[in-house]
Amino acid sequence: MDGTVAGDGPGPRAMRPVVANVILASGDQVAIDAVSAKMMGLEPLELDFIRLAHERGLGVGDPREIELVGDDISGMNLRFSPHEDTFASRGQKAIYHGWLKPFEHFLLRSPLVPWAYVASRLYHDAFWYPFIGKKRVQKILDESEWGRLFLRYPPEGMYWK
Repeated sequence: MDGTVAGDGPGPRAMRPVVANVILASGDQVAIDAVSAKMMGLEPLELDFIRLAHERGLGVGDPREIELVGDDISGMNLRFSPHEDTFASRGQKAIYHGWLKPFEHFLLRSPLVPWAYVASRLYHDAFWYPFIGKKRVQKILDESEWGRLFLRYPPEGMYWK
């Protein structure tokens, strides 16, 4: 897991980049998720996907049972905000879990479904990125060692300039 620059907030598209300077490796994907969750300031076994995988024996989700080798990251707490939303993520939650749930099939599994793609592109590409995201990208590029390293690469494909 590349955690050199991690993302806080509703991601991946609307995250706030945070320099964490860690790289994790494991043959146990549940353990790596648990360790990264703990580093973000979350309790891994309170996250359903980690708890369920742990309970079903798919891997180790309890950080007390995970052996860490390498640098000591046991006290790392990036204090991420897992319940933050954007306009788009609030809409997605309303469709999957909220008041729009009765319309999920109609909105996302019918010939009407291209609206979701168009709405997402309009929101992120026409509003969110130009007015919010571009500043975040520029800040991490200008102020971090990783950003400055990235900027030394050739500019082909650098869509944010």
